[in-house]
Amino acid sequence: MEAVRPIEIKDVEAARGRIAGTVLRTPLVKLELGPESPEIWLKLENLQPTNAYKIRGATNAVAALSEEDRAKGVWTISAGNAGQGVAYAAREFGVPSTVVAIETAPQTKLDRMRALGAEIIPVSYQDAWKIAEAHAYPGLDGTLVHPFDSYDFIAGHGTMALEILEDLPEVKTVIAAIGGGGLVTGVGSPIKALRPDVKVLGAEPETAAPYAYSIEQGSPQWFPDWKASFVDGAGGKSVTERMWQRMRPVTDGTITVTLDQTRQAMRLIAEKTRTIAEGAGALALAAALTGQAGEGPIVCIVSGGNIDLDKFAELVAD
Repeated sequence: MEAVRPIEIKDVEAARGRIAGTVLRTPLVKLELGPESPEIWLKLENLQPTNAYKIRGATNAVAALSEEDRAKGVWTISAGNAGQGVAYAAREFGVPSTVVAIETAPQTKLDRMRALGAEIIPVSYQDAWKIAEAHAYPGLDGTLVHPFDSYDFIAGHGTMALEILEDLPEVKTVIAAIGGGGLVTGVGSPIKALRPDVKVLGAEPETAAPYAYSIEQGSPQWFPDWKASFVDGAGGKSVTERMWQRMRPVTDGTITVTLDQTRQAMRLIAEKTRTIAEGAGALALAAALTGQAGEGPIVCIVSGGNIDLDKFAELVAD
């Protein structure tokens, strides 16, 4: 297991070069909400080829492997978005991929991983979290591309921060959903290195807010009374010691939102941008709309849009 170390700008710049032919530079779109609302901009990562930001980290991580390690095939643990990212990157390099997938993942995500050539091994959420913490799964001989606790995976996500700072130099706050913590660490690291005045905040659902609970307790914790919800791409069961070490220096806290606030944010994104955000993808906007992030300019990362359409329609219906 690699040592935990700060993400360096030079490695984020190198990642930008590696992923340029595969990953989109996504648009930053201003939400027009009227004079009473904060100034909010949306970073639409739901427009990536896999409809989620994870393709940034996955592509960089697979590209950074030695040819020998890549030739063994790659595997990851995922509720869907990391799996799609790793499978997409593996296909680009012509190597096999396996996803240890949370069995309750939306069918849309499972189908897309299979369509990209991934072999699926279904496991329970509890087992998936244990595998993620152990960095191992008995019987799998390929090279693990960890979905959040990986230097190269996180550095790939950092490319998003470079785009945000270039497109909106006056940004005051950036908000990112927290699942395992790779996204907020990836985005927060370049921002704190280049613009330490910019706040970096997490966003978590009330049913699964281990980072908020860990900050309150002063150490990495398992979240009491964790509940599954439609926010399947974020809201982990715990903050691992390794991710606690990564997140704390580059974040300024986190905002906890209700499932109803998240659902309303999904609807607002659809109304204003005509794009679909899954539950995790709408967490950042839900957090910004609480007012706890200030007046802005705030950039909310719409991290993904992989959700069954029937489920989406049900959630955003009045």
